[in-house]
Amino acid sequence: MGMSRPQPGERRLQILQALADMLQTPGGERVTTAALAARLGVSEAALYRHFASKAQMFDALIEFIETSVFGLIQQVTDREPLPGAQVRLIVTLVFQFAEKNPGMARVMAGDALVLEHQRLMDRMQRLWDKFESALKQRLREGAHPQPAALAAVLSAFVQARLQRYARSGFQRPPSESWPEVWPLMAKDLG
Repeated sequence: MGMSRPQPGERRLQILQALADMLQTPGGERVTTAALAARLGVSEAALYRHFASKAQMFDALIEFIETSVFGLIQQVTDREPLPGAQVRLIVTLVFQFAEKNPGMARVMAGDALVLEHQRLMDRMQRLWDKFESALKQRLREGAHPQPAALAAVLSAFVQARLQRYARSGFQRPPSESWPEVWPLMAKDLG
């Protein structure tokens, strides 16, 4: 008897975890299915039993990011009554999520998707549009005079911080100086 084979769902998770780990390598060269298969000690054919394509693997990573980010937003909304504090906490938690998951930060920054399908870039952009809308809604509730403008600035700021994090080889965390930056942005919150 050899080692027991992982369950199908478990193998899918292992593949995604390995892909995320490989995306954490500073220098960020494109991850090939051959390299991914080698890392897992399986054939490329074995990968394709779980995912129809590499794009589908990235789709699954983006889905994980979406679920995580919008799950965090929901938690903040449930726990924190003040809209201004909600916005600060949402940005803080997205930064923490990226710092705990550097490979995901590269996907969120778009860096890991540049050489992949345009559809994946579009999907990530839709996530950021939804993120910006969530911030705008809370800023409006907090009676900010320019909720759309500040939401756009905050969303761009978060994306830029994730890009810098990925491009610095994960040396410059996105949360760097965030406590000092937030009061500058939040001065008109009711």
